[in-house]
Formats: sequence, structure tokens, C-alpha cells
Amino acid sequence: MSNLSEIVDSLENRVNNLLQEYNNLKQSKQQLAEEFALLKTQQSQFKEEIDKWREECNTLKLANSILGSNEHKRETKLKINELVREIDKCITQLSE
Repeated sequence: MSNLSEIVDSLENRVNNLLQEYNNLKQSKQQLAEEFALLKTQQSQFKEEIDKWREECNTLKLANSILGSNEHKRETKLKINELVREIDKCITQLSE
């Protein structure tokens, strides 16, 4: 009978150990899920910031090209031609 009691105690200890390990893993999973959500939020914020800086960079490039800096003469001419075409389209639409 004592042999059966030892087996039951052993099984009980193993089950308790497994339950403890399960709870630890469950807690780790919860922490990782929270960290993942935080990192996704940060990633989204970084993407927005990158988009903002890209837009600002493009605006500055456009401003330089419109100002007619020597480095961007070709871009300036292209931009002026584009603006003239847009104005022509507007005039055409207004005259219709």
C-alpha cells in the first residue's frame, strides 16, 4: 500500500509542477503579448514620423527647386512646366 501512496504522491508532485510551469508560461505569454502591442504602437508612431520627415524633405526639395538654386535648375524647369500645364488645364476648364 505504501508503494501506491508513493506513486500517487509522485504523480501529484508532477501535476503540481506541470501546473506551476503552465502558469509561468501563461504569465510569460501575457507579458510578451503586452510587449508586442507596445512595439506595434511604437512602430506605427515611427512610421508616421518617417512619413512626416519624408514629406518635409520633399517640401524642402521643392522649395529649393522653385527658388532656382544652381543644383536644381533642371528640377526647377520641370516644376515650372508642370505648374504651367496645370494652369493651362484650369484655364481650359474655366473656358468650357
